[in-house]
Amino acid sequence: MTPATTMARTCCLTTRDLNLWYGKFQALKGVTIDVLEGQITALIGPSGCGKTTLLRCFNRINERYGNVTTTGQIKVLDQDIYAPAVSLVELRKAVGMVFQRPNPLPISVYENVVFGLRVHSGFGSLKRADLDEAVEKALREVLLWDDLKDHLHERATALQLAEQQKLCIARLLPLKPDVILMDEPCSALDPEATLGIEELMLGLAGRYTILIVTHNMAQARRVSGECAFMLLGEVVEHARTEDLFLTPRDPRSADYIEGRYG
Repeated sequence: MTPATTMARTCCLTTRDLNLWYGKFQALKGVTIDVLEGQITALIGPSGCGKTTLLRCFNRINERYGNVTTTGQIKVLDQDIYAPAVSLVELRKAVGMVFQRPNPLPISVYENVVFGLRVHSGFGSLKRADLDEAVEKALREVLLWDDLKDHLHERATALQLAEQQKLCIARLLPLKPDVILMDEPCSALDPEATLGIEELMLGLAGRYTILIVTHNMAQARRVSGECAFMLLGEVVEHARTEDLFLTPRDPRSADYIEGRYG
């Protein structure tokens, strides 16, 4: 597998001097980062360094947890996501998220894929043929169509974990997101299933901007075009993945990559 790269060096996600507090605890400190459009960027670093918090900033999901204060600037496709006119519903359509453990809804495979479409378009407002087309297209994109085309009306929670995680990705696609955030998407999977998710990510890169949090540095090397190392709420170093792993500029990055801590 070869990490996908983008020809046009266009930034899709940006932050400037981003700070975030949970109550009195500062989880992010002066984070400035540019994430390129159409490629996979990995966030690495020890537990508690702020990776998942930064990831969740881009769809403002941190705000669900209460007692959160954010300063600085966050832009998605050059739009300030804290501008008064920004709709959280539209933001979360454009910036989808996949979590550590697969979380399919306890309904059929078919209804999982069309759930977002039904919610955003109004239940009953879409023709069956349009829904059928959306299901087939999404399942083909995540390489599940051949396996599930005869099981569309069976419960999604009966699928294997790897299939459930792919289905969770497929559930995002009918909404035509620009960005897919992935928070340790392979942490619950075995090595074979992990390889399948990585191959899927590489297939989706180019059509979508993917930002992934991972503790697995081998995974970061396999799939990402760029990589950012975080420590104690700060982005210590952000570079091409090959450069970060082979010639890190900051000794803290080198120490982490070489296993001296974390």
